[in-house]
Amino acid sequence: MILKSICYVVYQLIGRYLPDNDGRITLGSTFIRRLLVKGFTGSKSHGLYINKNATISPTLVIGNNSGIGANSIIGRGTTIGDNVMMGPECYIYTRNHAFARTDIPMREQGLQDFKPVTIGNDVWIGARVTILPGVKIGNGCIIGAGSVVTKNLPDFAIGG
Repeated sequence: MILKSICYVVYQLIGRYLPDNDGRITLGSTFIRRLLVKGFTGSKSHGLYINKNATISPTLVIGNNSGIGANSIIGRGTTIGDNVMMGPECYIYTRNHAFARTDIPMREQGLQDFKPVTIGNDVWIGARVTILPGVKIGNGCIIGAGSVVTKNLPDFAIGG
């Protein structure tokens, strides 16, 4: 548990800010990010590709040969399958503001319960995609850049 905590803190302080993976001078950033993310998530996956400044929950479950784009935010309880490509600035939310009551302001209603997001295998998520809480994305899906995914996608669907 202590090692996981140390890996998470080091990732937040240093790992996120290492040079881009595809730059001329990488300082081993791909290897270091992969090592730290495996350390705090407990992942046994190989071929992880975590890009610069990705914010990742320590509860992430991620498959083999999958990547997280630069400046992405991955919420608590997210599961990502094998061979998933993710563009930059993708946001996966697993919690939202409560808004059911009309007698008090939304900002005073707190937050809803966590609703995990599940992404299948061999999925391509374009740049700046937002995935909302509780969504399940099937195997082989393609999600176009700039999309907001509010509902489940069956296998081999194209969302945009």
